[in-house]
Amino acid sequence: MSLPRIVLIDDEPAFRTLSAQWLQAEGYQVQTGASLAELYSLLSHFDADLILLDLSLPPHFDPQHTLAALPQLIERPVIILTGHGERELALEALRQGAWDFLAKPIDPDMLAVVVKRALTKHKLVRELNCLKHNLGGQQALNTLIGASASMNNIRALVQRIAPTDVRVLVTGPSGTGKEVISRAIHDLSNRANQPFISVHCGAIPAELLESELFGHTKGAFTGADKARTGLLKLADGGTLFLDEIGDTPLAMQVKLLRVLQEGSFYPVGGRSLETIDVRLVSATNADLAEKVRQGEFREDLFYRIKGVNIETRPLDERPEDIPLLIKHFLELQAHSHQQPPMNPDTPAFNWFIQRSWPGNVRELKSALDSVAAIARNGVITLDDIGLLYPDAQVSSRPQAPAHPGDSLDAQVRALEISLISQALTKHLNNRTHAAQALGLSRQGLLKKIERYGL
Repeated sequence: MSLPRIVLIDDEPAFRTLSAQWLQAEGYQVQTGASLAELYSLLSHFDADLILLDLSLPPHFDPQHTLAALPQLIERPVIILTGHGERELALEALRQGAWDFLAKPIDPDMLAVVVKRALTKHKLVRELNCLKHNLGGQQALNTLIGASASMNNIRALVQRIAPTDVRVLVTGPSGTGKEVISRAIHDLSNRANQPFISVHCGAIPAELLESELFGHTKGAFTGADKARTGLLKLADGGTLFLDEIGDTPLAMQVKLLRVLQEGSFYPVGGRSLETIDVRLVSATNADLAEKVRQGEFREDLFYRIKGVNIETRPLDERPEDIPLLIKHFLELQAHSHQQPPMNPDTPAFNWFIQRSWPGNVRELKSALDSVAAIARNGVITLDDIGLLYPDAQVSSRPQAPAHPGDSLDAQVRALEISLISQALTKHLNNRTHAAQALGLSRQGLLKKIERYGL
């Protein structure tokens, strides 16, 4: 286990030497310097856990120079060392983010106590942030609901690419969760604490899209009575999500390409260049390659945004995901209304599984929300569904959705997954009870769960 690392910056050689000896005797690694320039040089190769910093340093001996540098340093604890009459400046340093201050002459015992306390607190803060990041990452993955092979592949790919800054293009039919995937990428990334800005390129009129993205100065056009920051700048440091990017007008595509190439832009009517650092995630339900061939989408922009392509599948191609989505959405609905989750009875459950959902996950969620709102006594019945869907008819036995060309093995697999998912949901994931209901041994059920990735 490595020793904690401390950088001590003070212009008095004797003080530096003596203080370094005290700290080394306490079990710390210590590097010393006499100026802010030397501090920056040390930090470039010495990963300090704590900084001891004198307020008055050469060449100017002006405490304001030190105070101005604090915001760049406070990712680790900074303890200010002050001389006589600098108490007000030391308090200002605390307001700027310094951890604590010590007045000279320094008492060795007090120095040891303050340093130990700062390092202990900083370690706890880092551990807490790590736990929050891990928890946030797990929560992000938990939003990617499904046991199908396609959803398993998406989760695996999201985990791989999220920590990078590679651009991502999410493609697939409407309602298949493209924005959910994009948010999961952001929440699992190193930018998770920065903004996630979503722009629906098809929902903003073409004449307003440039101003929305780039912002504008006061008086840039009629009605621009004040300056406005664009969404690109608001996303600085975070993730910019361009939904339905295939609907972006060609003129805007040229300007967007320039931003991606140069990382900078001019607001509408402005002359000051704005620089940004954003991770771009785009989504579309269109065939962009076909749009390129038809001259409706720029080929150079297509390859700029493509990076890694994540393709979502329609819900009728992954029926094994439906039981898990039912459980998830009913739990969300219950949480929002602060009540226990609704449970569909078997005929109702079968209706949700067997029905075709052309609107995909979005349509399924809307149906569940509507039916749960009118159900009574905590149970969703076929009668409840019939009030909203008069043609609702379901056999008492669930059947695998029929797809032209499906083999018998594929249909049996879909049926088994459907039955197992229903049993697990009904028995609240109690595998012993689910196995009994299915007429299986517990071990037999566990093997099927593992085989199907449930």
